[in-house]
Parts: sequence; C-alpha cells; structure tokens
Amino acid sequence: MRLADFDYHLPERLIAQEPLPGREQSRLLVLKRSSGETEHRRFTDIVEYVGEGDVLVANNTRVIPARLFGVKAETGARVEVLLLRRLAHKRWEALVRPGKRTKLGAVIIFGAGEVSARVIEIKDDGERVLDFSFEGVFEEWLNRLGQVPLPPYIRGKLADPERYQTVYARRPGSAAAPTAGLHFTPALIEELKQKGVEWVEILLHVGTGTFRPVKTEDITRHRMHREDYEISQEAADAVNRALREGRRVIAVGTTSTRALESAFSKGEVKPGFNSTDIFIYPGYEFKVISGLITNFHLPRSTLLMLVCALAGRENVLRAYSQAVKEEYRFFSFGDAMLII
Repeated sequence: MRLADFDYHLPERLIAQEPLPGREQSRLLVLKRSSGETEHRRFTDIVEYVGEGDVLVANNTRVIPARLFGVKAETGARVEVLLLRRLAHKRWEALVRPGKRTKLGAVIIFGAGEVSARVIEIKDDGERVLDFSFEGVFEEWLNRLGQVPLPPYIRGKLADPERYQTVYARRPGSAAAPTAGLHFTPALIEELKQKGVEWVEILLHVGTGTFRPVKTEDITRHRMHREDYEISQEAADAVNRALREGRRVIAVGTTSTRALESAFSKGEVKPGFNSTDIFIYPGYEFKVISGLITNFHLPRSTLLMLVCALAGRENVLRAYSQAVKEEYRFFSFGDAMLII
C-alpha cells in the first residue's frame, strides 16, 4: 500500500491545543467495523457500548520529563536531548538536536554540571546512545532538570502537566502519553467495573516507534523502532480467559494494541517483559483485540494505519471526513473514537 492512501485534509484549527476542563467531556465517534456505520456521542456514553464480560486493556505507563537541555562540554553550544528508551541503569537511546554536530564521543553537560552524558554510539537512523554520569538517584535529578515533552503540534505549555498523564499512569518510562486513556476518570472506570467490565492494565513505554513519521512511499518498507512492554501473569490470564470464552477484548489505545498483539503466541497472550517493533497496517489479522478506543491520528501515520487495519481504510477515512465536518478536536488532547 502507498503512503498517500492514508492522507486526509485536516484544518489546523481542529488540532486541539489544550485539554478540555474535564477529561470525560470529549466527544466520541463510534465506528462499527462490520457496517462502517457511525454514531456521534459523548465519551461518557461509552458505558452504553461496553458492558458485562468485556475486557478493557489499558497502558499504565507514565510520561517522564524526557526532554533535557544541556551544553556541549567542548564548545558550550546548546543541545536538546529527548530520552527514548532505557537500555541500562545509566544508558539511554535518545534523539539529540542538533544531531549532526553532536559527534561520537561528545560530552553534554546538564544543570550546573552535576550530570553529564557521553555519546557512545550513533545508530543508523541518527539516534544516539548516551552514557550518563551522575550521583544519586536518576529519577530525582531527571524530575528536577527535565521537562515533560509535548507533541510538536501543541504550541503552548500546559498549566497542569498531569493532564498529559492518564489517571492510572503508574510506571515511569515514556516519552509520550498513551493519549486514548486521557479521557478516563476514576469515576468512569468504576462505573464500567460496576457494569461487569474487566479492567486490565499492561505496560508499553512509548518511544520513537509510536510517533516516528513514515518516509517511504511503499509503507511496507517502513521499519518501526523497538519499544519495551510488559504483561503480568494476571493480565495475560484475564485476556486469555476472554479469548477462550469468546468475549471481547477492547484495547485502550494503539500502544495497548501493539503490546497485546506482540505478546500473542501459540494461541494465547504470553506474560513477561519484552520489546516490539510490530508494524500493523491493512492486511494484518488481529489475534487478540476485537475493539479499540483511540484518538484521531495524524495523516500518513503508523497509528492511522493500525486503525485502518482494524476497521477498514475506507471506513476509517469516511469517519475521519465526518469528524472534520462535525469539527471534532484532533490528536493528543482531542476527541475519541470507539471502534467495535
């Protein structure tokens, strides 16, 4: 398939720049996979579509202050670092800007000099592997010196950085939020549980694999970058019971989807810690999920391709066209879709 097959027109005014006052106040476009029919609702109406026996699987990763600003030790030139994936206690894969001027062996100084990082590897895609030097606890100095990174299409700063975290975010490690979960409140989750919905949490730390743009016109030539995920025995058991009993497994977000589909082997979801570079696009046969809660995604993105794989490209692009016409809010702080 061609990259142009996943393009659509989006007026810039529809890109949400800030969250709504209440997480659950967003709109909800319901897309039915079998017929392509759509309904326009509010997110709180999700309780009418998800009920007893359904399993909702959410990603409980937490966004870290992954954006750091430092200076090169040799020249004093400013450098921006975005931490992507932790490889060891003091070693990270990262995006570094300006990349071409940050050579192998370069040392970057952060803060008042209490933290430094040396470039020990330059990968084929331009990412750097940084070896950090610091005293004390990594998370403590990162919280002090780092900033929570927002997507480039969001121009301002958040008044409350917690609005870029889900209410169930527990395990730090992501460079971006699993934004489908931003719509949930504790009260709404409890209401779903009272209806008999089984709420299950897994982990995928969101990195460059999720948001890196596709640059090849033939999308099958695109290569995803690896992201770490973990599924507990309890979570795997809950999902596998649902699969055996023919009950619906509905992923909260594309990251939960990618973790579940990656962990499926020999007829069941396997528990444990692993990494994935799975790329889901039309033609993929889903093994685990039968429904998806998601946001509206960027044109030509791997996220849009995943949604099209589940619901059909024509159905999805038709629904997106309706969303534009009805002036839904798009992207991270925008409205939601339920695909069932």
